[in-house]
Amino acid sequence: MRQLILRIAMVALAVTVSACSGVIDDLPTTPDPVPTTSTFTGTLTRNGSQTHNFFPTTTGQVSATITSLGDAPPSRVGFSMGTLSASGTCTVILRNDNAVVNTTIGGTLSTLQGSLCVSIYDTGAMESSLDYTFTVTYPVLP
Repeated sequence: MRQLILRIAMVALAVTVSACSGVIDDLPTTPDPVPTTSTFTGTLTRNGSQTHNFFPTTTGQVSATITSLGDAPPSRVGFSMGTLSASGTCTVILRNDNAVVNTTIGGTLSTLQGSLCVSIYDTGAMESSLDYTFTVTYPVLP
């Protein structure tokens, strides 16, 4: 009797396993994120700051790089990245107060909590206004 129950259990298991063989192939897949780069430009005034927002649609790597600080760049500027609140305030998460051309800040976005923001600002080293350019690379779903 015991052997009969064991055989029935083995047959039931074999039928179950063979019935499941194609199920995994039919599951929907999530597309891989695509890194997107946005370029931001503007004029930074002495003692001033400028903030730009961007909108990742999935988690992944995020980075911002200063590509230009005008014809006569100062010895340093401030460069920060954070989250954008509902009131429009950029809450700083990453900060570099000694940024120059080619400075990069970034990290891994592990949860989606809305928009992100990057700010560039005078740290007291500027003598006059300057034109700036920086790029932000972030993940989006295709």
